[in-house]
Amino acid sequence: MLTHVTVGANDIEASRKFYDAVLGALGIPAGTDDDRGRVWWRTPRGAFAITKPLDGQAACHANGGTIGFGARDADAVRAFHEAGIAAGGTAIEDPPGERDGPFGKLLLAYLRDPSGNKICAMHRPG
Repeated sequence: MLTHVTVGANDIEASRKFYDAVLGALGIPAGTDDDRGRVWWRTPRGAFAITKPLDGQAACHANGGTIGFGARDADAVRAFHEAGIAAGGTAIEDPPGERDGPFGKLLLAYLRDPSGNKICAMHRPG
């Protein structure tokens, strides 16, 4: 069900060192940078990342964090977004749609739940 977990970090290098160590102990390769300054650790079944929060505020519980849910297709990504808004969520970031990034094409939709937690639906086409 989950595709990735991202947590906020105030000191990217200190956090990278920590996660390289603890995840390396589990057999996960060292993290790699993306063009936004995030660091990603990947396995065939999912990913974990650290990032400075995009809103410029200090990282804290869930500020900078995203919980990503897998979607079967583009229609499910749109349905996730529409249902979330109808149920009291708030649309955030770019409108639902395709993004082309360092990991290929993705279909994404982002929301904040009524408590402010950031969630995402993601589908990898093809």
